[in-house]
Amino acid sequence: MTSTANAPASGGGNPAHPDHLGHVIFITAAAAMGGFLFGYDSSVINGAVEAIRDRFDVGSAALAQVIAAALIGCAIGAATAGRLADRIGRIRCMQIASILFTASAIGSALPFALWDLAMWRVIGGFGIGMASVIGPAYIAEVSPPAYRGRLASFQQAAIVIGIAVSQLVNWGILNLADGDQRGEIGGLEAWQWMLGVMVVPAVLYGLLSFVIPESPRFLVSVGRTEKAKEVLREVEGSGIDADARIREIDHSMRSEVKSTFKDLLGGRFGFLPIVWIGIGLSVFQQLVGINVIFYYSSSLWQSVGIDASSSFLYSFETSVVNIIGTVIAMIFVDRLGRKPLALIGSVGMALSLGTAAWAFSYKTGTGDDISLPHAQGITALVAANLFVLFFALSWGVVVWVLLGEMFPGRIRAAALGVAASAQWIANWVITVTFPSLSDWNLSGAYMIYTFFALLSIPFILKWVPETKGKALEEMG
Repeated sequence: MTSTANAPASGGGNPAHPDHLGHVIFITAAAAMGGFLFGYDSSVINGAVEAIRDRFDVGSAALAQVIAAALIGCAIGAATAGRLADRIGRIRCMQIASILFTASAIGSALPFALWDLAMWRVIGGFGIGMASVIGPAYIAEVSPPAYRGRLASFQQAAIVIGIAVSQLVNWGILNLADGDQRGEIGGLEAWQWMLGVMVVPAVLYGLLSFVIPESPRFLVSVGRTEKAKEVLREVEGSGIDADARIREIDHSMRSEVKSTFKDLLGGRFGFLPIVWIGIGLSVFQQLVGINVIFYYSSSLWQSVGIDASSSFLYSFETSVVNIIGTVIAMIFVDRLGRKPLALIGSVGMALSLGTAAWAFSYKTGTGDDISLPHAQGITALVAANLFVLFFALSWGVVVWVLLGEMFPGRIRAAALGVAASAQWIANWVITVTFPSLSDWNLSGAYMIYTFFALLSIPFILKWVPETKGKALEEMG
């Protein structure tokens, strides 16, 4: 799926007028609902971890496999979404993802065995993976260039809002069940309601896909030029030269070769250098351990002596910090540029992760009876929130923006799929290994994440390109 946004044609269009921006924002927000579902699913399992462990009587390693099962589906969905969207359209892919999300929510809430739960999470993951590629690409294709960076950041904003909402819902359900994750509500256990409630945003995502327009680029590719002109006028204003814009899109598409995996190969190290940079961005975004906070935060705080109800509130408070950081990134991504934000984030993450590692080194006790001294406990909580803040205002948004912008048009579809798949695989590695790492040495786990945050600094300085202010057609 070639996610080329359309720069104004020479002698033609102007950036969208303010009266059209509201419509563009609505379209972007609707497309970003896939990101909301990603965030919701990533975090909702946080509230069910201990209940699933108890219900199915599993150890840390098996539990991690079930939690991370969705990420296998994500990698497959991300790898296949691009070509599928080029065949049937971006909107149709969103609708398929919505159906997969809905089925996954119902199945995950009513599992009869551990493998059954894992299977439904894989199915939901496939939908998440599709949405993770389609959302940013669609947004890039409908966004006026002057606003593209901020609109592209809607994807990450939706993710962090999804995380926060899921934690609020989990907290509300837990209160209805008198603080017991396995407490019964209407014939089902609390954790089952937590997973099942995702039906609501999943159906909403599908309904919204029926009221937003298809990408102008896809419409041109299938010969529906009049509809493409109509959509362009919707998103960029009636004053644009729609005919000139259509000619530009058509010329851009004719000059491109449909990208395949083979097109990504070249150089001494297999892939083209720009593809390795995209993979590196995706992998570093995950290897700093951000999803440990959202998959396991309730368990993490309970493990250092905080009761279950309070641990949910701490997790929600972390989500609020995540939203604040994302808003900061949305404000500055088009002002400061992508690289400066990424560098600020890397330095901040390294310092806060290192501080958390120091605090967790004071952990005492074993099994379920462990704690931190008061000072170190406060330090760990502050450091964890600072880590989330620095991630959110930098890598959380910047990586999604860069992946939508940095690849040349002739390889953009395949490169996006490979980079997104690498991101899900790295996410899976972190998610699967954390329970065992924390059982072995919680401080050591955070030292590993600190190392990757430090390593990302020279990576940004040496290899990551700055895409601020450039039309997608300029990426070569």
